[in-house]
Amino acid sequence: MTPLAPPATIAFLGLGMMGRPMAARLVEAGFKLRLFDISQKAVSDFIGAHPSALATASPKAAAQGADALITMLPDGKIVRQAVIEGRDAAREGLVAGALVLDMSSSNPVDTQKLARDLAASGVALLDAPVSGGVKRAIDGSLSIMVGGAAADLERARPVFAAMGRTITLCGPAGAGHTMKALNNYLSAAGLVAMCEALVVGEAFGLDPGTMVDVFNSSTGKSKATEVKGRQFVVSRTFAAGFTTGLMAKDLRTAGEVAQHLELNMPMLQRAVAYWNDANGKLGVAADHTEIFRYAEMLAEEGT
Repeated sequence: MTPLAPPATIAFLGLGMMGRPMAARLVEAGFKLRLFDISQKAVSDFIGAHPSALATASPKAAAQGADALITMLPDGKIVRQAVIEGRDAAREGLVAGALVLDMSSSNPVDTQKLARDLAASGVALLDAPVSGGVKRAIDGSLSIMVGGAAADLERARPVFAAMGRTITLCGPAGAGHTMKALNNYLSAAGLVAMCEALVVGEAFGLDPGTMVDVFNSSTGKSKATEVKGRQFVVSRTFAAGFTTGLMAKDLRTAGEVAQHLELNMPMLQRAVAYWNDANGKLGVAADHTEIFRYAEMLAEEGT
């Protein structure tokens, strides 16, 4: 089928911290956007900056006349409400042959069910979560992990290309969301390891900035040390733009996948418990780099 190149019409649900810059990239690429968000202010602010976009009153209204529907929402349950089960759900406005691109971080098992339910209406689903944070959403260099049919990805590729630099087909429906959860498990584990190393080093008398520099020139180098070490942790600005609540949710998703597959993953289980507890101590809205503060709290409990 023909790729969805500009000026194809895209319905976009969810104008949060990531959704806003992603939607902006689509407008700038020449796509026609039909928007819905429960926050009227988020929609009006976006249209103020991008007057060609159209505000709508519901997911159904946004989906009407759209070639594809993008969801960028907090979790899979909210996605399902917006697309299928809620009042004026998007499926009521979608025509057969349309694509749904769930770019949220959803549970893969739920994603598989959503794909089956949409297929019954002649609508294909691609789960396509992203990695890279707000900065890479703004410059259009996100990593996009896709689950679904290869032919559907080729149709959607121009849409994804407006938002991301690396687009990878990971497997069938649910594979993208599985990949995202596992990627964030690795990211979270690396961040905790760096923070604990910094706490121990500082207690010994080492300079934290020097420690990060040494990590980055040694085998301890990771995305956490390269991107988050000096900029957000050593500086104590804690402003990476991704919350502890969302990180804890993604880790729970990874744990649920392992449990669904009846796999015993002790480190993953401990990571889930660690971030869930940190979530309670720091608050769901805390930046995920504030896990350093949680590491400090735990260290003080041991003294």
